[in-house]
Amino acid sequence: MAAEPPGETMQQQVMRVGRRIGIAIAGGAVTAAGVAMLALPGPGILTVVLGLAILSQEFERPRVWLNRIKAKGVQVKDRILRKPPESGRD
Repeated sequence: MAAEPPGETMQQQVMRVGRRIGIAIAGGAVTAAGVAMLALPGPGILTVVLGLAILSQEFERPRVWLNRIKAKGVQVKDRILRKPPESGRD
């Protein structure tokens, strides 16, 4: 665990750790539900992204994954919205 900021009370430390645990449980549950929905009916990819968004509030690795997913989404959007090349025939 990282060094605690100076002047932090025990109650603040417990609250911070509790928040971290709560985010881990909630984000992990949503992500697991999303992974299950990849095989079951439901918005699996959207739910996985939502779970990563929850986890990224407190953890670095899901934040990196979420940024990669966002970048891929922008690439897909740009590819879809790009005008097809004109054939030159009028």
